[in-house]
Amino acid sequence: MPYQKKYLPLVLGVAIAAGIFIGGKLDFTDSPDRLFSTNSKKDKLNRLIDYIEYDYVDDIDTDSIVDVTVNGILDNLDPHSVYIPKEDMQRVAEEMKGDFVGIGVSFYTYKDTIAVIRAIENGPSAKAGIRGGDRIIMADGDSLFGDKLKDTEIIKKLKGEINSRVKLKVYRKGEPELLTFTVKRSTIPIKSVDAAYMLTEKLGYIKVNRFAESTYKEFKAGLEKLKALGATEIALDLRDNPGGFLSIAESIVDEFLEDDKLILYTKNKRGSIEKSYATEKGDFENGKVYVLIDENSASASEIVAGALQDNDKGTIVGRRSYGKGLVQREMDLGDGSAVRLTVSRYYTPTGRSIQRPYKNGHKDYYDEYFERLDRGELLDPEKIKVDDSLKFTTPGGKTVYGGGGIIPDVFVPIDRSMQNETLSFLLRRGFFGNFVFEALEKNRHAYDNIPRKEFIDTFEVSNDLVFAFQEYLNLRTESKVTFVAYHDEVKQYIKATLADQLYGNGAFEEIYNQNDIMIDEVIKLSEGK
Repeated sequence: MPYQKKYLPLVLGVAIAAGIFIGGKLDFTDSPDRLFSTNSKKDKLNRLIDYIEYDYVDDIDTDSIVDVTVNGILDNLDPHSVYIPKEDMQRVAEEMKGDFVGIGVSFYTYKDTIAVIRAIENGPSAKAGIRGGDRIIMADGDSLFGDKLKDTEIIKKLKGEINSRVKLKVYRKGEPELLTFTVKRSTIPIKSVDAAYMLTEKLGYIKVNRFAESTYKEFKAGLEKLKALGATEIALDLRDNPGGFLSIAESIVDEFLEDDKLILYTKNKRGSIEKSYATEKGDFENGKVYVLIDENSASASEIVAGALQDNDKGTIVGRRSYGKGLVQREMDLGDGSAVRLTVSRYYTPTGRSIQRPYKNGHKDYYDEYFERLDRGELLDPEKIKVDDSLKFTTPGGKTVYGGGGIIPDVFVPIDRSMQNETLSFLLRRGFFGNFVFEALEKNRHAYDNIPRKEFIDTFEVSNDLVFAFQEYLNLRTESKVTFVAYHDEVKQYIKATLADQLYGNGAFEEIYNQNDIMIDEVIKLSEGK
């Protein structure tokens, strides 16, 4: 007995160590004879990296080799299993979470200086008194100007711990000296609901740009606002929405579907099925819904459209969606990086998978948009390829198809005028935003007494401003730019960008949507035309 007591700690220690070792080797698919064997494929990869690190003639960054290796492995899987490097994790996490801790300004670097485009409404900078046009010169004594300062460095200096304070030195036009502001950092939302406003007396409009953790809360607030304004119908705009969290899509669908209606189900490689049903919490079950989709509506957007279409709820308007029916899970790789690995497929309530094929490789998969464009599918619904073997029927008797996106109930062709590639490029690259900022700098106070609604309804952009934008581009681009064919469209882009910088909160969308043919179609459907 004394012998047992004496050596009991040693025995327990050995047992625990063995348990840790076995746990590290254990896999649910391992058979007993493999528990203590090595995995030759894994060993081969580890040995190669070790040889390169210790014996190769030149110094090599083995981290970069590992990154290339991981990407090479994932390239042999589906197009949506992706690697997220350590340096990108914070940005990706913030985008999916829907917020970050900062001072609450939108800015761009103008002549080597941080120029505030707009202080976010009710954010810490707005409360401190910072406004559009201000230049942030210093933060806690550190300079924030100069041609060598990168946006990533600027953001790092302006972000910080929640409730921490940062002392800013600000140049404001017309002020003889630099102004000093102490700003208390707080949680700043990255909006996923761009706009929520009324299109007609009964038809409300909500634009969702992605499905982040905060999206349902934003959506619910927009829905309640529109209901209070008299909305009995909702146009849910999911165009250009690449997706996001599946659970958030389910919550939004739940607002429209009656209790116990199937939203979707998922199936993994082992055949395990998980079903999701609507609950009693839906607040718009009796209202009409129109879902706007296009060729860039993917994943969670397609879950929403497919669930409503398969339950004969509402009307899907637009063009065939992207065709992503795979579900990813983010998995930590232990060094700050992660992999988003496809773990299951999802199916709409009728049982269809809307995932398009990817057997011909990633390039062919991502180039499918150009195939749709070339065969005329974006202009003519008769050119949409359907597979009769993937035909399904909804409870109401409507025919729907699987195998490559959601085909809308009402087709709307691509608008060549508002989808002009040159204008879209100029908007994405910030030319409209930078030009408008400089225009405001010349006389920002001219807009001080124009209410938001009055600006949206009655303000007109002058021809002189269009010509000034044309000259602005010609000084900054190699080609000669003219807007003879798109004069009115350029006016609309300029006005929308002005509204965004002056008012924010969906003002851009309210103006940009005024000549949107898909929204016009939804209004006609709502009015029974």
